[in-house]
Formats: sequence, C-alpha cells, structure tokens
Amino acid sequence: MLSQCKFERAFLQPRHWLTWFGLGLLWLLVQLPYPVLQLLGSFLGSASRPFLKRRESIARKNIELCFPHYNDSQREKLISENFKSLGMGLLETGMAWFWPDQRVRKWFDVDGLHNLQRAQANNRGVMVVGVHFMSLELGGRVMGLCQPMMATYRPHNSALMEWVQTRGRMRSNKAMISRNNLRGMVGALKKGEAVWFAPDQDYGRKGSSFAPFFAVKDVCTTNGTFVISRLSGASMLTVTMIRKADGSGYRLHIAPEMANYPQDECEAAAFINKVIESEIMRAPEQYLWVHRRFKTRPQGEASLYV
Repeated sequence: MLSQCKFERAFLQPRHWLTWFGLGLLWLLVQLPYPVLQLLGSFLGSASRPFLKRRESIARKNIELCFPHYNDSQREKLISENFKSLGMGLLETGMAWFWPDQRVRKWFDVDGLHNLQRAQANNRGVMVVGVHFMSLELGGRVMGLCQPMMATYRPHNSALMEWVQTRGRMRSNKAMISRNNLRGMVGALKKGEAVWFAPDQDYGRKGSSFAPFFAVKDVCTTNGTFVISRLSGASMLTVTMIRKADGSGYRLHIAPEMANYPQDECEAAAFINKVIESEIMRAPEQYLWVHRRFKTRPQGEASLYV
C-alpha cells in the first residue's frame, strides 16, 4: 500500500501538543538565513554529543571497524564532524519539509541528471540506490525537484509524525512505499517509475546475505536490491546528495547506470556494498555512523557492540 497523507482531528489532542511545539520550533528555526543555519546546525550537533553517549559509542565502533588504519586523532576528528553533521541533518529535515521550492533551488546543483533520464528511456523503471547521509530528507526533496519519483521507507510509529513526514516528502515526489511492500515496489518499477531504495542498513538476518563492507568481512546486507532488480528488470544507479565543503550549499550526484551487476545473490550483496562504500567516501563525515550497521552477526559470533 502507498502511504496516504490524511490529516486526522485526533492530531489536535493534548497528547500531541509537545510534538506540535517541536515542529513549530523547527519551522521557526529554518526561516533563518542558510549561513546561520549552518552555524546553528554544527552547534546543536556538538552540543548534543554529551547527551548521546550511546550513539557516540556506536559511531566510534563503526569507524574503528571500517577504518582500522585511522589513528586516534583521525577517528576523533571524524566523530566530531559527524556530530556536527547530525545537528545540521535535523535542520535539513525542516528545510526539506517547510522550505518553498524557490528557496530549495537556490542552494543546490546537480551532477549527472542525464544519467537518470537515459536510464528511464523507453519507459524503463529505475531502482535508485540511496545512501543514508545526514542530509537524506533534503536530498529527497531536491531529487523530486529535478525529477519526481517514489521512495521506500519505514512508516513512523507516530500517526502524527507519519502524516507530517509523508506530507513533507511528497511536496516534490510522487508516493511513499513501505519497504515491506515488495509487490508495490516491483509494480511501480514495471510501470517505468523511478523508485528510491536504500540497502545500506542492517535489516536483520531474514532476506539477507553476509558480505564485506569496508574492512568488516561479514556484514548483514539485504538481498532486497537483488530480488527487486530480478523481478522488475529495472536499471540501477545511485543518487546521493552531500554538503559542499565550501559551505555554498549541496551537490546532488547521479551516477551512470550500473554495469555488470552480478547474477548471484551473495555476489550481488558484495557488489552493492562496494558501490555504497564509494558513495560514502564522497563525504564520510556526513554519513549516518550512529546506526548499528553491524548489529546482526553470523550464527554464533559475538556482538561487535559489547
């Protein structure tokens, strides 16, 4: 089922007032000039670090595992920049949901839009492989302004936040599809749609293979990319958006269509992880390192987060 965007009177009940207050505060903050938002985002991210010790521990472990050649100073710098990026990501969510199109367009440029247009030629579906950068919400809004598409997602536990995020995400896109709705994804691709799908998180042992990711040998990797590709016959390419190093906004990168995608499930998992690694290295400090990417381990192997 595609996500619907319907307001309910129950959202006005007192139990939701704190959520409304937070959303209102976020709306007010993102009215500030973009250079001020950059400074504020970095400050909020750094200030949150003492209160997010568990997340800091997860990020540190992920970085140690992925980049064993980094020394302590390099790791600390990456973690520090990652938390600044985390704070900016909160404000970018507000920018994605509340900014008018004209203001969003002012702060990004695109590299490779012709790659997506070529892949969609002759009404062929395109699986857009995404990566969980902190600017993901804004990246989806930007992508929709270039060429509206559909996206897979995990429905929010809060009905109010489900309405808010769906309304925000559909300002420039076509529809949201639950990541468990395989039939919906395949059907959309067979109709020639572009559908965003992010295979870079740990979705559990079911429907996954273990494949290398950076310096970690066995990483639980969803087979969803392989299954959807085989069932739909869609072309595949990556789309990622990162903040420019000079602070002048964002660049949306649309890669050429993937070639030589493996026909074997396990080889395909290793292949897609290599693709994701390459995208992460565009701006590793902006990636979602606070996610427990290595939570699921091979049978009998101890947790890496103890």
